Amino acid sequence: MLTAITNARLIIGNDIIDNKVVIFDTQIVDIVDISEREKYANCKIFDAKNSYLSSGFIDIHIHGSGDADTMDGTFEALETISNTIIQTGTTAFLATTMTMSQEEIDSALQNVKQNAQNVTGATIIGVHMEGPFINPDMCGAQDKKHIQSPSMEIIAKYSDIVSMITLAPEVAGGIEFIKELKENHPHIVLSIGHSNASYEEAIDGFNAGISHATHLGNAMSGFHHREPSVVGAVLESDEVTCDVIADTIHTHASTLNLFWKIKKEKLFLVTDSMRAGCMKCGTYSLGGQKVTVKDGEARLVNGQLAGSVLRLNKALSNMVKYTTMTLQDAVYSVTVAPAMKLGLTSKGKISIGYDADMVLFDDEFDIHKTIVGGKEVYAQ
Repeated sequence: MLTAITNARLIIGNDIIDNKVVIFDTQIVDIVDISEREKYANCKIFDAKNSYLSSGFIDIHIHGSGDADTMDGTFEALETISNTIIQTGTTAFLATTMTMSQEEIDSALQNVKQNAQNVTGATIIGVHMEGPFINPDMCGAQDKKHIQSPSMEIIAKYSDIVSMITLAPEVAGGIEFIKELKENHPHIVLSIGHSNASYEEAIDGFNAGISHATHLGNAMSGFHHREPSVVGAVLESDEVTCDVIADTIHTHASTLNLFWKIKKEKLFLVTDSMRAGCMKCGTYSLGGQKVTVKDGEARLVNGQLAGSVLRLNKALSNMVKYTTMTLQDAVYSVTVAPAMKLGLTSKGKISIGYDADMVLFDDEFDIHKTIVGGKEVYAQ
């Protein structure tokens, strides 16, 4: 039986539309006026009670949540992440790896390859490899001892599931590696991150094939008026997209607003969440290193920020609260924008023929209901 959502404030592009009914099974079948009752008379009816209805949120950078991490290398970990983040409105995500030993990276990638289709919550749409081809001077919470020189070996084995790679173009062999990836695996989004590149080196990376920037402003050479560095190169580019961790911890609210004003629709929101996401404060681990979570911050023993515990719906709320982003803009940044970047032709929009991945939420971005593939997977 088809399902129809009525009395929702439907978010499509820059518009918030009332008096529409969304009819769906596993995909969206039709969008009709509420007056056309005959078209949904035989459907199961869900009254949204004036909640906002948007396409489900897509997180392209998330390591873990619910006390599980992609690097755990088990189906149980992926299933836990998948069924935890649905409470944040996330319906699809890139399982994100870290700079750890080759054996651990292989195990994590093999696990995603074998089990991605079996999770029952948010859909795993690929892997984001954050490292190990990064600059040790900008390793952040990544373990410096496991950083590798760029190599096609690991990519060749898992090119079918790898959707994004964060790397540093300035390391030895970096530009050649980027060009080879661009030529042989054009579907993989190459992202500059954990990089100490100069402005010129960043531009060389863009020209070679980099088209995105990972957590802009964090773990990269910063802007100076005489050396724009990575941040300046990204902000200047009309083509390069970027993402930010909008927790107001990793990035000051005024900086978030500046990034938004410059990048507009090329700015995505991500969580960079580690296993403590959606959990209580306490002691956890990230990449084999001890992490203490307190007052919304996740830090290593040395005080270094170690990913985040940000929830994606909270990122949207922060951007609307602290910047000039509208609600529609915020939704676009976690739906249409990442879907287009990853080449997902059936996700990111509420449109006929698209997957029925949807989320209902209120003015505070509290999630009321999450739907994945037409199935209700979370209800408040």
